[in-house]
Amino acid sequence: MMPVALEFLFEDCVRACVRFLEAMPWTEEEEERVLALIPFLGEEESRELVARVSPMVAASGDWKSTSEEMLHGLIDVAIRRHPNVATVKAFVAKILKDFPYRGSVQRVLDQAFLSSLETVKDYLGKYASPDVRVAEDSDEREAIQRLNLHAVMSNLKHLHWLVERIIEVRVADTAVREWSEQEALAADLMKTFRDDTWKNIAPGLPLLVTRCSYRLADAVASGATLAPRQVRMKIVRNWLPVLNVLRDTFSPLPSGYRTLYPDLEETFLKIISTLPLSDAQELLQQCLSFSTRNLDDCPHLTSAFKTWFRRANRPPHGYRTN
Repeated sequence: MMPVALEFLFEDCVRACVRFLEAMPWTEEEEERVLALIPFLGEEESRELVARVSPMVAASGDWKSTSEEMLHGLIDVAIRRHPNVATVKAFVAKILKDFPYRGSVQRVLDQAFLSSLETVKDYLGKYASPDVRVAEDSDEREAIQRLNLHAVMSNLKHLHWLVERIIEVRVADTAVREWSEQEALAADLMKTFRDDTWKNIAPGLPLLVTRCSYRLADAVASGATLAPRQVRMKIVRNWLPVLNVLRDTFSPLPSGYRTLYPDLEETFLKIISTLPLSDAQELLQQCLSFSTRNLDDCPHLTSAFKTWFRRANRPPHGYRTN
């Protein structure tokens, strides 16, 4: 009816048709027909229809920011506020994976990752170096410490889920760079793991930390993320000591760690093999603990040292012997 009413300038009919269209759901085909009619309507008449099918242009001129706001809200609900967490996380993960604009997904995931990482650092810092002025009573201080460590655990779960999404959609550059810079976070974790208190409060903490490190380091070692030399060196230099502390903490390794730890060891060794000999020399010496479980069970370490010595004993490039 609308095209006919517009042709004959039957304004009452046009307004009735617009009100009907505003109130009714459309199929995708019907939406295309409505979009074709909008240019023939006045600004006032078409305002509600346009608002339904077209985003507002931001002050920056970027109309995609509306989609990014929605994605950010979905992530926030999925990891923090929905009671049926697993199902909702799976649904949001699919939306992120299928979203056609990779740049938007990267910006949203980077923002969420950085926010979660800062929260983890904040709570872990409070746990590892508590402020005794906060509570005078020892029981109260212990309760605060338990709350801090529970908060670390909860937010680390969020962070791990974000890392998985970042790896899945192959936008790990920012996450890898930031993880490689976390010397203070790694130090707080080692301080925490050297005290057995965490075992009764957050026994799953080492597994989450190791999974985050493995997924990000593996993105570098596999070439999925092309990290500069300094990033490659720092991700091993800062997180290898954490792995060594955890290996000393668990003997024998619990079942959930028996493949993860060797996988992370091998990943670190692969990254070390991409570094200059001087950097590799420094880091390989810290990998000797990889051999402590069984000398016959560390071919990855044997191979890494053979590679280093082969390269070290090669005449310098451009050097000529008589």
